Amino acid sequence: MERIGFIGLGLMGLPLCRRLQAAGFPLTVWNRSADKLEQARTEGMQTTTSLVELAASSDILMLCIADGAAVQSVATQLTPALRTGQLIIDLSSIDPDTTRRCAELVRQQGASWVDAPVSGGVKGAEQGTLVVMAGGSAADIQRASLPLQALSQRITRMGEVGSGQVTKICNQLIVAANAMLIAEAVALAENNGVDASLLAPALAGGFADSLPLQILAPRMAARQAEPVQWKVATLLKDLDNAGQLSKNSQSATPLAALASQLMRLHAARGPRHGRPQQRHPALSGAGASAC
Repeated sequence: MERIGFIGLGLMGLPLCRRLQAAGFPLTVWNRSADKLEQARTEGMQTTTSLVELAASSDILMLCIADGAAVQSVATQLTPALRTGQLIIDLSSIDPDTTRRCAELVRQQGASWVDAPVSGGVKGAEQGTLVVMAGGSAADIQRASLPLQALSQRITRMGEVGSGQVTKICNQLIVAANAMLIAEAVALAENNGVDASLLAPALAGGFADSLPLQILAPRMAARQAEPVQWKVATLLKDLDNAGQLSKNSQSATPLAALASQLMRLHAARGPRHGRPQQRHPALSGAGASAC
């Protein structure tokens, strides 16, 4: 089994590392903050505080970090230490242009890049049921599939480098706009005397049913904000990426633009503001109150 160097131990990263560890991969992890590294160490994972050392000891480097700026920063730091034949698998959700720039940067050192953003949330990361949208050469994605199979139920090659990120933007556009609409439906039901906790079971199996509905509607009705499902800042980043991509490709995405405006309003008001009926309904109780 190839040696894995994993970068980023956030909400998704740490459970993914647990699955790689359980699958028997030789694993070394790096994280910017020391507390997450300490937690990984207590769980028996090998850790390092040096990206250069991580690159030197790994055949495959996997990234799961916050945004395009962070990915580009890590790629820039890694590049001098890369060698021919190494593979970088980026699980982060970022814009396609940054992905292509990073891929070209590491290619000059003889390494390869696969953008492999995932969908399925923290529970999917814990259970190994994520879906992976991959961009890169067929050979690189075939190589990446071995560690990715430990994390996911399905891996789909969407095209060349950057295609995975385009697909993830489409995914997040649907997720974020759907979350806003579910929040409005919950508020509408409550304001008209309907027990909103019954919405999800009542609509199950019908055309309005979806996984987000079954997860979010009960939590919104119960005003349950923990554990965090998505951070508002993360969904805003994804919607901003969708807006930029639609602008660059002259694609009309008016619903995504409206969802972004409403979510930005929610973020500006801060977590847990006002009485429940006075709150902006978007994501209040959806586990995304951390702005």
